Amino acid sequence: MPPTDSIADLKGAVEVAARALRDGEPTEPAPTLDRPPKPDLGDYSSNAAMLLAGPLGDNPRAVAERLRGELEGSLGGDGSLDRVEVAGPGFVNLFLSDAWYRRALAVLVAAGDDLGPEPTASPEKIVVEFVSANPTGPLHVGGGRGGAYGDAVVRLLSAIGHEVEREYYINDAGTQITNFARSISARIKGEELPEDGYKGDYVAELGETIAAEGIDPDDLEAVGSRGIELMIDAVRATLSRFGVEMDTWFSERSLVERGDVDAALAKLDAGGHTYQHEGALWLRTTTFGDDKDRVLIRSDGEPTYLMPDIAYHWDKLERGFDRLINVLGADHHGYVARLRASIEALGADPESFEALIMSLVHIVEDGQRAQMSKRSGDFVSLDDLIDDIGVDAVRWFMLWRSHETTVDIDLALARKQASDNPVYYVQYAHARIASILRKAVDEGSAVPESIDPGERSEPLAASEKALIKRLLEFPNEVRESAARRAPHRICAYSTAVAADFHAFYRDCQVVGAEGEGVEASRLALCLAAKRTIAGALGLLGISAPERM
Repeated sequence: MPPTDSIADLKGAVEVAARALRDGEPTEPAPTLDRPPKPDLGDYSSNAAMLLAGPLGDNPRAVAERLRGELEGSLGGDGSLDRVEVAGPGFVNLFLSDAWYRRALAVLVAAGDDLGPEPTASPEKIVVEFVSANPTGPLHVGGGRGGAYGDAVVRLLSAIGHEVEREYYINDAGTQITNFARSISARIKGEELPEDGYKGDYVAELGETIAAEGIDPDDLEAVGSRGIELMIDAVRATLSRFGVEMDTWFSERSLVERGDVDAALAKLDAGGHTYQHEGALWLRTTTFGDDKDRVLIRSDGEPTYLMPDIAYHWDKLERGFDRLINVLGADHHGYVARLRASIEALGADPESFEALIMSLVHIVEDGQRAQMSKRSGDFVSLDDLIDDIGVDAVRWFMLWRSHETTVDIDLALARKQASDNPVYYVQYAHARIASILRKAVDEGSAVPESIDPGERSEPLAASEKALIKRLLEFPNEVRESAARRAPHRICAYSTAVAADFHAFYRDCQVVGAEGEGVEASRLALCLAAKRTIAGALGLLGISAPERM
C-alpha cells in the first residue's frame, strides 16, 4: 500500500480544523474536498464552513475565516500551504505549495505499482455471477458486455480488499434444452427444423460432430447433453480469450439431481410461505415486498424457472458468501424483487442479494445496427467481434459507459489507430511514456524509483501539478468505482490521466531537462503516470502496451 494518501491527508486536516471549531465534535456529513471548477480558485476546495454554520450559529463566510486560521496553522507549519482563500458563500479554497506537490510525487513513486486504495475495513466474501448465457449457442456480444462488466466489477471489488469469486450458472435444464436437442437431431437426420428450434449454422456443425461420435440422433437426452458440453467448451474458450476466467461453472441440472430444489421447497413450506391455488403451488413473495405472489410449481407439476433459482441462491449462501451479486440482462428488471423476496423467505438477509441490470449493446457498421438472436441464427458472436477489433477495444467499448446505458460499438471508430479512438488514446499514452523512459536510459539517465522532495530547485509547471493531482485521485477513483459498481469511471479516469500526461509532455522537456533535480522529478512523474495508467487499464482487463 502507498505510505500515505496525500489527498486523504488534506481532507483529514480539514476535518481536524472543523472539529477544532466544535470542541472536538465531528461534522456530519463529513466535509468534502474537491477540485474547484477553475484553477484560479485553488487546488482544492471544501464546503466545511457551510456545514458548520448551522451548528455554530454563525454565517458561513465568518466560519470560513476561522477555518482559514486553523488550516494556516496546521498545513502552513509543514510548508504544504501557499495560502487559503475564502470564496463565494463560504468555500475554503486551498492553494498548495510546490513543496506539497514534490512530497506527493515522492509518495507516488515510492508506492511502486501499488497505487490503489487501502483495503476496506469490512471485507466480504462475494460471488459475482455473470454471463450465464443459455448453453444453446455461441456467446454473442450481449453476453460479452456482461462478461466485460462482471469481470471488471470483480477486479474492482478485489482491489479494495474483498474476497471475490466469478461464477457462471449453466442453464442446462428446461424446455430450451429440449428444443436445442431437437434442433441438433433434425440437422443430423436432414429433417426440417422444429418451429421453435435453433437455426444457426453452428447447430449443423454440432450435428456433424455428434453424428461423428456415433450418438443416436433419436436419443434426445444424449444429443442434448453432448450439445451442451460442446457449447460450454466453446463459451469457456471464448471467455478465456476475452480474459475472463470463471472460478466456478455451476450446473442447474446438478441442483435437481442432488435434491437441492426439493430441499429449498421444503424449507419454504416449513416457513409457511407457500400455498396451493388453482392446482399450483405459490410463494407469498408479497409478504416480502414483491408486487404479486409467484408460482413455484405449475398445476402440471413442473417447476417454474424461479424454483431452481431459489435453490441456487440458497446454495450460494450455504457456501458462505456474504454477498450475492448477479449481473443480469436488460429483460430481468421484474425478476429482482421476486428473487430478493424469495431469499428473505428462506430466512436470509435480502440485502445480501444485489442485481446489476445490463442495458443493451449494439454493433454499428455503416450506420446500421446488427441484430442478435440465437434462434434465428442471425447474430454477431463475441469471437467475431474480437477477430475484428481485438480484445482491448471490445472490452473498452463495452465498459466506457454505465452498464445501465445502451452502448453502440461503432466498428469504424474501434478499428482506428488514432487519438479519437479512446482506447488507443489511453494505451498510446502508456506506450509513449515507456518510450520516454527507454530514451532516458539510452542517454545515460537513471529512472528514479524514489526521489528526495528537496532535491529540485526549479518551480513546478502548472501541467506538472495537474498531472500529479490527477494521479493522486486514483485510490479514491478505485474506491468509488467499486462502491458504485461503475468501471466506466475508470475509463473516464484513465482518459483524463492520458490527457493530463499529453499536456505535461507538450509543455515540459523531460529527458535532458535543465535545473537541479528537474529531469529526475519529471522522469519520476512519467513513471508514476505509466504505473497508474497500467493499473487503471488492468482493472478493466485491458493491456498496457510498451510499444505501439
